[in-house]
Amino acid sequence: MMLRNFIIAAVLFLGLFPLSVTAAVEDVAKSLRQNYPQLNFQQVTPGPIEGVYQVVADQSEIIYYIPASGYLLTGEFWTPDAKNLTQAAKADLMTGKAGLFPLAKALVIGKGPQQVIEVADPDCPYCREGSAFFAGRSDVTRYIFLFPLNMHPQSEAKADYILSSAEPEVAYEEVMGGAFDNQPLPEFKTNGLLQEHQGVGAQLGIRGTPQYWVNGRFVAGSSLKLIEQMLDGNKQ
Repeated sequence: MMLRNFIIAAVLFLGLFPLSVTAAVEDVAKSLRQNYPQLNFQQVTPGPIEGVYQVVADQSEIIYYIPASGYLLTGEFWTPDAKNLTQAAKADLMTGKAGLFPLAKALVIGKGPQQVIEVADPDCPYCREGSAFFAGRSDVTRYIFLFPLNMHPQSEAKADYILSSAEPEVAYEEVMGGAFDNQPLPEFKTNGLLQEHQGVGAQLGIRGTPQYWVNGRFVAGSSLKLIEQMLDGNKQ
């Protein structure tokens, strides 16, 4: 269902361009498939400069294709005034994924009017900083999806413990506060919810943590000052 929604969004996005541009993009996508049959891409749109097309691959990566030469480019496009066009395009792409999260499956903390979707790893230090930040605010409802990373060998068990707990909100605060960093987790029976969270992350192209959607707008990494400005600005 999420992939279907993503494809629909891509079709609607292409609808913003004139028919001639849309036809050109379709030709470019065909060329891309012919030249790189193993490339898993979901979207092709006009790129930042003439003759270069922006490609969304593997759900969240942005690369560039030059159909005249058949070359693929990786990297970032910058303007003379130091604007990172690639980063901005990726932020727009990720913002569009806010509505694809199955919020009914999330760990929900808080009852504030502002919505924050979090993708977190229990052993990620930046995720813990973010958790402490949001714990100090009463104006947010947090929808948390746990996505343990391989670099943290204990985080998968901790995430499973949190989501399988009879009181997941309490378990989450304990784990993020470091309560089980130096001692075994309490015994628990897994309920399988972690596998669903991991599936959501994989389908949406999540690669790292933390990642946030603040009132629908994507914020990468531990940009807590920006998040604070966004939340406080929304009150005015």
